[in-house]
Amino acid sequence: MHVVCGFLLAWALPLSFAIDDGNDPFHWLSALRSRGYAEGSLLADTTGGECPEVCDCPPTFPIAMYCDGRGLTAMPTVPSRMKYLYLQHNRISAMPDSALDNATNLVWLMMHHNELSTDKIGKRAFARLQGLERLYLQHNNLTSAPTNLPRTLRDLRLNNNHINTITPAALGGMDNLTILYLSNNDLTEMGTSLTGLNSLTLLDVSGNRLNKVPEGLPEHIHQLYLESNAISTLPEGFLGKFTQLQYIRMGHNQLTDKGIPRGTFNVTGLVELDLSFNQLERIPPVSHTLEHLYLQANHIKEFTLSSFCSVVDVMNFSKLRTVRLEGNEISAADVPSESALCLRLASSIDV
Repeated sequence: MHVVCGFLLAWALPLSFAIDDGNDPFHWLSALRSRGYAEGSLLADTTGGECPEVCDCPPTFPIAMYCDGRGLTAMPTVPSRMKYLYLQHNRISAMPDSALDNATNLVWLMMHHNELSTDKIGKRAFARLQGLERLYLQHNNLTSAPTNLPRTLRDLRLNNNHINTITPAALGGMDNLTILYLSNNDLTEMGTSLTGLNSLTLLDVSGNRLNKVPEGLPEHIHQLYLESNAISTLPEGFLGKFTQLQYIRMGHNQLTDKGIPRGTFNVTGLVELDLSFNQLERIPPVSHTLEHLYLQANHIKEFTLSSFCSVVDVMNFSKLRTVRLEGNEISAADVPSESALCLRLASSIDV
């Protein structure tokens, strides 16, 4: 019965609701909006206040308020029953301290693609949201993280702003934070702002102006995105303590052979390593458990099989499935015949 009902519900929804929004992973929730209830077929829930006329508060999902893409320039009044508030794709430029005083039950707050600036967000605008878990503020005009962000956050997105500094106070005490997006800002260094974020599993600081790897990376980090910065060297033992790290992207930096300590990437657990568009002249040794390696557009002059297999025989081989080396100073003729044994799982070796 549940399967049949689910099928009928999916069939009845508009096609536009089924299309992935790309940048908004929660766009599918808009499918819960009612199409026929506006004529009064169900009574609206007015607990905690009326729904603003410009927004949608569907009776079938009374704890969600949809105000996205309405051309709003100011914060609407939010009924106290709301847990999910969608304000993205508007022109909201300010959040006074009192903007969310009535919305203390919010769990998700989506405000990406607006015109918010740091100086127009009240210092206590978020202070009463003691249960907030997801806050999306990407694609605004912020120059720093808002103050008094809830310590309960699990997913914080501040990418595509103009943030030039992150202080320890901005993120301090966020013990539950697992996802942090700070990409495409103006950061030159992170200081100790990541210290204490023990639950963090994904950090994206790509597209900034960092010249070194951020300090205080949590031990349980799983995905680390550092591409498109100005990093030229890596610290000794860079990956030694990150037992759960599987994905590293450091393409489009200024890494050289001298800047990478010996054995840096020869650690078990890594699945994907992207060092493309740097200044490497040699293939760095990698673990035999690595599955995807991207080294295109460097200055590599030799295909060193020992970078992948310390011993080449029937029993010892690399798990690499993707090896990209195009845009370097080697050709297919430089790939030794023993590669067929060492890299037997690779679908192709692109040179």
